[in-house]
Amino acid sequence: MIPKSILLWLVAGFLPVITPGLYAQETTPRPEVQADAISSDEIIPGMVGKTFTDDLSGIRQRGILRALVSYSRTDFFLHGARPRGLFVELLNQYESFLNKGRKRNTPKISIKYVPVTFERLIPALLAGEGDIAVGHLTVTPARERRIDFARDERVKVDELLVMHKSVTGIQSLEDLSGRTVYVKPASSYAEHLQGLNAHFASVGKQPIDIRLADPHLVTEDLIELVNAGVIELTVADDFRARLWEKVLENIVVHDDVKINEGGSLGWGVRKENPELLQNLRAFAKKVQEGTRLGNILFRRYYGNTRWIKNPLTENERDKLEQLSDLFVKYGRQYNFDWLAVLAQAYQESGLDHSVVSPAGAVGIMQLLPTTAADPNVGIADIKDLEQNIHAGTKYLAFLRDRYFSGPEFDDENRFAFSWAAYNAGPARVRSMRRRAEKMGLDPNRWFGHVEYAALAIVGRETYRYVRNIFKYYITYKIIGDIGEERLQQIEEMQNNR
Repeated sequence: MIPKSILLWLVAGFLPVITPGLYAQETTPRPEVQADAISSDEIIPGMVGKTFTDDLSGIRQRGILRALVSYSRTDFFLHGARPRGLFVELLNQYESFLNKGRKRNTPKISIKYVPVTFERLIPALLAGEGDIAVGHLTVTPARERRIDFARDERVKVDELLVMHKSVTGIQSLEDLSGRTVYVKPASSYAEHLQGLNAHFASVGKQPIDIRLADPHLVTEDLIELVNAGVIELTVADDFRARLWEKVLENIVVHDDVKINEGGSLGWGVRKENPELLQNLRAFAKKVQEGTRLGNILFRRYYGNTRWIKNPLTENERDKLEQLSDLFVKYGRQYNFDWLAVLAQAYQESGLDHSVVSPAGAVGIMQLLPTTAADPNVGIADIKDLEQNIHAGTKYLAFLRDRYFSGPEFDDENRFAFSWAAYNAGPARVRSMRRRAEKMGLDPNRWFGHVEYAALAIVGRETYRYVRNIFKYYITYKIIGDIGEERLQQIEEMQNNR
């Protein structure tokens, strides 16, 4: 068994990120459905692969305005195949605004959604993949050199420091010297922290250690990791930070430490589209937070926190100490990073071997007895803890090797697709990949591509399942800063026992 001192070092401060009560309802795959049975016409128009950079007059002729959006739990998500969220509500209002006073002989403009990752909002806009970049985009000099913004100057946003409650000694911006702060890449937070570092350099202070988080994590994820004690500091817009402060008891939103003050948020438009910019600016004046519509939408999506759960659990260190040898053993046997398999087990069961799902999935890896008995797995007694971990890892390896071993998949995507198939079944993942290709997305990439097709086909279950596991995996990595060298040390300790 791995010594307790190493394991405590590995999990120091670790508290899981997703509420264990969600396991049973999210991890049992449903019967196969046909991808073509669900329409996602609102998500991507039929002109997939084409690019346009024309202004509002051209958009009116086409009858389609393409809104680039990035997924989040409040701003844009899918309920089944239907778009939902704050930005969907606002864009529905904008669609009505665009068509107000339309003449009979002119086509009605429909808004279609083009999902991209946050860091691609501006590049995709410039490439003509969409007509507007819809997001909480803080207006910065660097961004203004590339695009124009539709905004209401009366609405101001501060970027606030969010820290774990155990952190001390930070009362002002100067106290961030020498501290480590995690922020998402391509964000205004990173840009403003870099500006602060330039100031520190001019006065001889130690710079902030700016850590750009994995691009698959969003600001909400980083706030949850702060709450868990995995990281100490991050940055968020004031309205988002205060929402999370209501439900996450271990975070402190530091109103006195403003990374940026009085910023403006807007939607992006190409500089060569002045008609569209003028139209959006007119609309923006009608929906700022202080108006009736703005208040309704903000209360609905930022005032309602029912889907944001307190992620705290207890006794995780003892569980990990007892189980780590088995995950290292079978991870090595089947050529997996044991932390990635451990992360999946946590999503499946919270590392609780007594869990039995309503569908009959058993144990720490939540396997169905029929799956374990299949010749491709062939492990009988999955009620036994070790055999359950063995069977789950072997089944995951079977999915990887049978379906996702080709050169078109990199290591990250082999894992992601294998996790998705473990949850939803390989036949359904094939349907997701076919749908992604029809949507103009890469069928060989999960994050930012096939996961959007998964949302359209099965809703949020598999999307959330894979993202949760990935979050746990990144969490384990952050906690111990474990690389290959450290993993080899752990395995050598086992071999020398």
